[in-house]
Amino acid sequence: MTWWRPEPARLKTATSEDGSRVAFIALVAFTFILLLSPQAWFPVLKTVRIAFLAATLAIAAHVVERTIHRKPVTPFSTEIGIVLALVGWALLTIPLSYWPGGSVRLLTDNYLKAVAFFWLLGTVITTTKQLRILAWALVLCSIPLAATGLKNYLVGDVLSTRVPGLVRIYGYVGGSGLVANPNDLALMLNLIIPITGALLFSTRGALRGFAAGALLLSIATVIVTFSRAGFLTLAAIFLMFLAVLARQKSSGAAVALLLLALCVPPLLPSGYMDRLSTITDMDADRTGSAKGRWRDTGFALEVVAHNPIIGVGIGQDLIAMNAERGRDTWRRVHNAYLQYAVDLGIPGMLLFIWLHLTCYKSARAVEKRAAKDPSMRELRQLAAGVQIALVAFAVGAMFHPIAYQFYFFVIGGLAVALKNTCRAEIAAEIAKAQPGPAATS
Repeated sequence: MTWWRPEPARLKTATSEDGSRVAFIALVAFTFILLLSPQAWFPVLKTVRIAFLAATLAIAAHVVERTIHRKPVTPFSTEIGIVLALVGWALLTIPLSYWPGGSVRLLTDNYLKAVAFFWLLGTVITTTKQLRILAWALVLCSIPLAATGLKNYLVGDVLSTRVPGLVRIYGYVGGSGLVANPNDLALMLNLIIPITGALLFSTRGALRGFAAGALLLSIATVIVTFSRAGFLTLAAIFLMFLAVLARQKSSGAAVALLLLALCVPPLLPSGYMDRLSTITDMDADRTGSAKGRWRDTGFALEVVAHNPIIGVGIGQDLIAMNAERGRDTWRRVHNAYLQYAVDLGIPGMLLFIWLHLTCYKSARAVEKRAAKDPSMRELRQLAAGVQIALVAFAVGAMFHPIAYQFYFFVIGGLAVALKNTCRAEIAAEIAKAQPGPAATS
């Protein structure tokens, strides 16, 4: 209950240290590179490895700043402890992996990078201003992502589905980065939508209008992706927004949101409702993907039953699923939680669920604490937005093979940053309230 109380030894420096500015700038730059993939537009940047440079600069600057001020490089938090346990468990299972070399490659190419980003978010960001800047960075990134998807739909730049009347747009920049296909694009936008909503309710004037425009653009693009998982996630976001507004006693905003939702059905694109009907009627899905993924869930559970503790090795669900099916279809299980269970056994899945719940509890605790202090209104709204984004991930993860990608670690890292920021700002207020040397002499 007293997680927010700062350590007395740190009160003296709470108001004088804002962390490494260089590390934070590099972190924001990495966020833009991660989401917008400028190297896909300008191939010459691939040789420079701008993402690696930005991440390395952020880590180095952070370590130097912490060392100079004689502070721990990694302040302990429950979330970071769970992540380290999860990575440690993945490393322990490598010798027993179906393909140890493939497991090592996934760790170094994807997972450790996502974990490092989570760690940077949870250690570098310690002020509301930094949180606000990163939140706006995510919103700015969502605009070209959404605009590209909407443009692809309007001009007919679509994938061949071999099903008459079913349109699936291309992802961002012809298939690079985290939004390579319409399902991934819908997921990424759905994770940013709650953050955009938080900024909408915590700003005024032109910035509020800008956030509203970005929000509507993202929602429209999620719809034109024709992603069923995207729709379910968007519906969960809508319900969570209503719950948060009711909790914060913002009845006017809740009514406005309901009225906006009532305006949506007449604007839905042709064939969209037919696509959604396949969520409950899998026989109506002419692509066969709904039935295929349902069968894959059964195969995944069989794999887990055969390897309940160690799993098949991180990243090896593809091989294990083929072995269980008895044929080579090279399709992953489309469920991040089952992906952890297949690869890292039930302990790995439980660790990830624990991490997810702990991040949510941290964001909720910050919202409750900030509600007691009017000066923390913006922090309260951001905490609510992160909570909704974590719920959105929980829904989307049921339909995506994204266990080791950046999606969760972006939002989870923000939850840790919220807790650190709340602690630091309370410490700053206490430091200001304490009598100085003149007052005590």
